[in-house]
Amino acid sequence: MRNLLHTPEGVRDIYDDECKKKIKVLDKLHHVLSLHSYSDIETPTFEFFDIFNQDKGSATSNEMYKFFDRENNTLVLRPDITPGVARCVAKYYNDEVFPIRLCYQGKTFFNTRGHQGKLNEITQIGCELINDDTSAADAEVIATAIDCFKASGLTEFQIEIGEVEFFKGIICEAGLSTEDEDEIRKCIYNRNFFALESLIKDMNMPENVKKALLSFDQLFGGYDMLETAKELVTNEMSINSIERLSKVYKALSYLGYEKYVCFDFALLSRYEYYTGIVFRGYTYGTGDAVVKGGRYNNLLLKYGKDAAAIGFAFYIDDLMMALNRQKIEVEIDNAGSIILYDIEQQKAAIELAGYMRKSERKIELIRKSKKKEVADYADFGKKNHFSGMFYLTSDETVDVYDLISDNVETAKISDIK
Repeated sequence: MRNLLHTPEGVRDIYDDECKKKIKVLDKLHHVLSLHSYSDIETPTFEFFDIFNQDKGSATSNEMYKFFDRENNTLVLRPDITPGVARCVAKYYNDEVFPIRLCYQGKTFFNTRGHQGKLNEITQIGCELINDDTSAADAEVIATAIDCFKASGLTEFQIEIGEVEFFKGIICEAGLSTEDEDEIRKCIYNRNFFALESLIKDMNMPENVKKALLSFDQLFGGYDMLETAKELVTNEMSINSIERLSKVYKALSYLGYEKYVCFDFALLSRYEYYTGIVFRGYTYGTGDAVVKGGRYNNLLLKYGKDAAAIGFAFYIDDLMMALNRQKIEVEIDNAGSIILYDIEQQKAAIELAGYMRKSERKIELIRKSKKKEVADYADFGKKNHFSGMFYLTSDETVDVYDLISDNVETAKISDIK
């Protein structure tokens, strides 16, 4: 009996006002994506394991929920929606050369360790812009993320922008092995710069490269920091990445959005997932990024289509937590009404409800219990954000309750119609 009423670790029920507010915020963000001409796409909640191999996704094997079908194929509850979208694009848009804009919303699943305080079932909404490798596309996607932040009701947030190519250029100049690169990447990703210093101390690399790697803890700040970073490198890849970030910043400034962004070259991924610009969006009230995104130009090639791509995903559960802790109210629609009736007025009540619903009015039809007073139903309506209540006192008359002002009037049903 105990397990019948409780959920497993890492998942939770969302209901009543909390659920209404979550749906409202999702609708607001989806509206922003629609205004930017993104078309909806749905991919399966579970797919073959190969879709999410480490070189294709943002989760390791032990972070996935895996199971088997009747043919003994290994299936996975998706930890990330982007690989599924990439598979779809390679299959259904393989010959398309013009920009493809797709957006999605759905659940993702991470099999994280217990006692971390994180949900294993996460609601995401995001977008992917494919077949556009320009800095203008980078700027537009970041601007779209900023528009989503603003639409949610948040006013205090920051987008941190990094560039994977800056790091890769330094690594290529150093001539390091893949193993050494992975170790250095992990140190920078985890911001363990003491370990980084110890790691590269005895490595055979030019002194200017060592200096550049040891400067990652300082390569954080506004637009002026890009010049500091440029002085540390001489390789073409790193320099080009800085110049690209300058173009992105300039494009964002046309919208007045430069105030929302800063740069962080230590912003790297644990995996070879991103290939260029990466970004994270933070706000008060949550310990992790609310939005994560970046460019992944090599991902679609793994499914058979050579195409550039950039996108982001909002973590809605974290976003709702931030809104709640910042006391930003998400307004719930109070436009609905209750039609309350005694059994003798059932026919008239059903007809009135049908008429009102044809006018797109939200109506809850309730047969009155003899054990309850009309005032009890009025209290119920207020609690559940109804704006009005109609109590049929006969087949021709109705008491109209304004649940916001507490005003009550008697009217003819024919006048309401």
